[in-house]
Amino acid sequence: MFFRRSKTPAPETTAQDPTDEPALPQRLSPRSPGEAIKPTVAPPPPEKPERERSGLVGLISGALTFAVVIAIAAMIGITLFQRQVREPGPLAADKVVVIPTHSGTSEIAETLKREGVIDHTGLFEFAARFGGRPALRAGEYVFKAHASISDTLDTIATGRQVQHAITFPEGLTSEQIVTRLNDNDVLTGEINEIPPEGSLLPDTYKFERGATRQQIVNLMKAKQREVLNQIWLRRSADVPVRTPAEMVTLASIVEKETGRADERPRVAGVFINRLNKRMKLQSDPTIVYGLVGGRGTLGRGILRSEIDRPTPYNTYVIEGLPPGPIANPGRAALEAVANPSRTKDLYFVADGTGGHAFADSLEAHQRNVARWRAVEKSRQAPPDAVDKVEPGPDPATPGLSKLGPAGYITLTRIIAFPSCVAPGEPGRPSAVRAATVSAASPAARCAA
Repeated sequence: MFFRRSKTPAPETTAQDPTDEPALPQRLSPRSPGEAIKPTVAPPPPEKPERERSGLVGLISGALTFAVVIAIAAMIGITLFQRQVREPGPLAADKVVVIPTHSGTSEIAETLKREGVIDHTGLFEFAARFGGRPALRAGEYVFKAHASISDTLDTIATGRQVQHAITFPEGLTSEQIVTRLNDNDVLTGEINEIPPEGSLLPDTYKFERGATRQQIVNLMKAKQREVLNQIWLRRSADVPVRTPAEMVTLASIVEKETGRADERPRVAGVFINRLNKRMKLQSDPTIVYGLVGGRGTLGRGILRSEIDRPTPYNTYVIEGLPPGPIANPGRAALEAVANPSRTKDLYFVADGTGGHAFADSLEAHQRNVARWRAVEKSRQAPPDAVDKVEPGPDPATPGLSKLGPAGYITLTRIIAFPSCVAPGEPGRPSAVRAATVSAASPAARCAA
């Protein structure tokens, strides 16, 4: 079937009022059934009318944009800052640097730059002020090689200062201890007064630069009281000392008699036994202390006249303990007196090996003395090993000599009296003093 196209002439184009509704498209008759079923094209949607943006909205939008830009820049800056403060520093080797007291951040930065620890003072100051660390502290610090600014700040802020140490051997007098303190150029200040004898605990004490000498003295006193109280509570009931002060006095004599730790309890036992038997202690270190006091050393041998010279400390003259300590004993000597060896020993003399031979009878002691004389006779002391002996009533009989900072007895000559005799026997010498030329050897003689 065929359709005939209408030959209606096309309408004339006329001007259209903009306010008129748009004319509907003219319906055309399909040319074929296939075209008839195709959908017609929808008209385009109407354009949305433009709205004017509110001023507040624009301001907020601009602020948010600016904030995002600032945040990104800050993140980049923080990343670069952290990288710089963690970069290895210029220091080629470990170095000790002293930060002066009352130094501000700028002064500390200048000091570190001058010492070669850091390169950039500005970066250091910024990290110190805004890095969230504690305040920087003056002091003496060790900075590791190639320490970063972060490592440097951590070292100063945490106060990990250099630890110095000073050691006081057992047996020094208080005056000798004060001398050692004054000779130390790291400590500061003056000591108010010489501490009482026996009131300081010999030990190694650590301190930081800037600590005062009086602080060390106070620490030594506190440690001595603490140790003495502990040992006093653990003492044996058989020890004939009535007070802690008496225990310190006897411990100071033991300390000066022997430098061997294994002998201290046995030497203490000798003196405990002599006290119990009401025998004189006859300890040579007490002679020296009675003559020179806190100086602690004669610098020569003891003269025969000095052995018999009465002093409050000379235990060859007085009975029992002297009025106070003759040195500052250590913990081991205090322990030895509190719990001495349970023996019957009453005498001891050098055995030639740096120790002592002990005896509980005069006969056994005389045999030990004879052996020591044989050992001494077989030795030939070099001339420069003998102390100078000052002239005295009997210059041929010099005795003991105090040598060395540790305060131990070093004997330089042998004085051979006819024999060791019981105390109080009229007309006879009270003791035999044997000697060794070794400066490392402790006291070597007999007590009688």
